[in-house]
Amino acid sequence: MKWEAKLVKHNKEKRIAIYFEKDATIITRIKKLTGVRWSATLKAWHLPDNQENRNRFKIKLEIELNCKHAESIQQFEYWLKSKRYSANTIKTYTEALKSFLLFYNSKPIEEITNEDIIIYNNDFILKNKLSASYQNQIVNAVKLFFRTIENKVMNEELLHRPRTEKKLPNVLSKEEVKAILNALSNLKHKTMLSLIYSCGLRSGELINLKLEHVDSKRQLLIIKSGKGMKDRIVPLGQKTIEMLRNYYTIYKPKTYLFEGQTPFQPYDSRSLQQVLKQSLAKTNIRKPVTLHWLRHSYATHLLEAGTNLRYIQEILGHSSSKTTEIYTHVSNLSIQKITSPFDSL
Repeated sequence: MKWEAKLVKHNKEKRIAIYFEKDATIITRIKKLTGVRWSATLKAWHLPDNQENRNRFKIKLEIELNCKHAESIQQFEYWLKSKRYSANTIKTYTEALKSFLLFYNSKPIEEITNEDIIIYNNDFILKNKLSASYQNQIVNAVKLFFRTIENKVMNEELLHRPRTEKKLPNVLSKEEVKAILNALSNLKHKTMLSLIYSCGLRSGELINLKLEHVDSKRQLLIIKSGKGMKDRIVPLGQKTIEMLRNYYTIYKPKTYLFEGQTPFQPYDSRSLQQVLKQSLAKTNIRKPVTLHWLRHSYATHLLEAGTNLRYIQEILGHSSSKTTEIYTHVSNLSIQKITSPFDSL
């Protein structure tokens, strides 16, 4: 999706206006954001101008950090890079730390304490109605920054973390997955979405796949440097292997398994999202489906087929079994066996 975010003043209030081509799925997602409103005057959806929304829509800060704080953030970024954190984590942590240090722009870093984090949580995060996940990112970034760069350990018990939201994963039925895949006539597009579902891949893992990662003889797909920089292997079904062979025969990719218009370069992530959008438009599915729903559906369908939860954890690349256990809450395997007492009245 091509979009543009602009800082605007609407009804004497600082806002962030989001401009994009009309799309029902995107509008549904935009509406879920806190404080969002439609403006007929601006002809755009607009949100509160706060740090979380600036990060979300990649708007740079207007206020510059003082020299000392800027140097410390740069040191922190170098440390994260040297430890080979992922690009997304580096960006998230440095932006979170930048937001925190901007709040204490005039205070020396060495004088910042646990109490300052509590004040920031109340006077900035809660006051601006920012999300619990954003608050958690701030705490993680600040704690790691002080431990690694300032050699100062914050009291973990005094770090106020938000209560974790226990949301269930979004899952499609097998019939819905089939409808989405069958709606695609383009073999390349169909193969990409089919592989995400058939192997439970994250979208980033799909576009980073290279030709050597497919081991058709052993019927395995090798995921290199997935989330948490972990490698793993996932099983490839015979039907998936045949689809990949047909795809390769026609498209003959050079380096990456799925390349865009430029040879040797991976497929664009936004274009991949468009593929799903085009597919959904041809079906009767009106849910705000994302690529990650296919991964959730794969895990749930494996569980319903009787696959051991431990194997599902390994295939998905979850560090903790608790992450995988959430699929037991959306599986129909046991729930459908429960008879409502109403039926026996």
